Amino acid sequence: MRNRTRLVTIGVAAAGAFIVIMFLQSSGQGQRPARLDGHPNLSGIWQALNEANWDLEAHAARPGFLTQPGVHPLAEVPAAPALAMGAVGSVPGSIGVVEGGTIPYQPWALAQKKDNQQHWLDRDPEVKCFLTGVPRSMYLPHPFQITQGGRKIEIAFAYSSSGRTIHMEKVDPLPDDTYNGFSLGRWEGDTLVVDTTGFNGKTWFDRAGNFASDALKVTERFTPAGNLNDMFVVRYEATIEDPTVFTRSWKISMPLYRRVEPNAQLMEFRCVEFVEELAFGHLRRQQLVKHYEGDTLNIDITRKVPNDPTVLYQRDYVMPPKK
Repeated sequence: MRNRTRLVTIGVAAAGAFIVIMFLQSSGQGQRPARLDGHPNLSGIWQALNEANWDLEAHAARPGFLTQPGVHPLAEVPAAPALAMGAVGSVPGSIGVVEGGTIPYQPWALAQKKDNQQHWLDRDPEVKCFLTGVPRSMYLPHPFQITQGGRKIEIAFAYSSSGRTIHMEKVDPLPDDTYNGFSLGRWEGDTLVVDTTGFNGKTWFDRAGNFASDALKVTERFTPAGNLNDMFVVRYEATIEDPTVFTRSWKISMPLYRRVEPNAQLMEFRCVEFVEELAFGHLRRQQLVKHYEGDTLNIDITRKVPNDPTVLYQRDYVMPPKK
């Protein structure tokens, strides 16, 4: 009887210890090995804290994500889609993350970039919840989780519940080009180096219209900063090569920060569902917030006059025809 009681007590204690360990691991408080298979352990939840997704290059703050000339050509004011958002719809300034300061576009590509910026709301893949590709997925304003294994490194993104695989062994490339491309990784000392090719040419680098073609090649470098036992920062670099669009290769760099708050985890951001009205709203018999006139998209902004809640007025923002 005593032996049976002792076994039950040991079993309960072991189960309790297992629960505590699982809780600590899930809450981000558990101990993680500094190395896996002799390499730095990058497993964890990470996030970039900068303005790169707005514009990789240095830029001043703007009053709206879309603007139009005000009383003076140099005095930009928010266009109708951003007007009602006030300061929330503004663009924060940034010192930039491009080494050397400027992206070396070919002349035709620079003109295309400027045209993209003017048509941002109608063209940016992020607006429609398409995958944002590499390297943009690494500095979206959403966290991502790295799960490190011997032959594969998986990265899960909160944005659109998407992900990418870094193959640490030689495997056949994908049969078709994709938004995230095909990634092969290797270790150079304590730095994880990832070469990615096989892009479909449909992704942008940011909301400023910076873009590349399907000839894009991205070489990423993940280098731990500080002590591996309490690694909270990884230096992230991405070298961009695309002879179709740029005159030479160029590089961006930034820190990635580990999320260390209790119960740190990826939350769902099912943006596919969030853009259903944008993608399929034109099929409604009665439009909610927009309507088409031929190929021109009109976004209707209706607001109450502050001093008279019974009076409404409407402003239309006319998007240029789709190309």
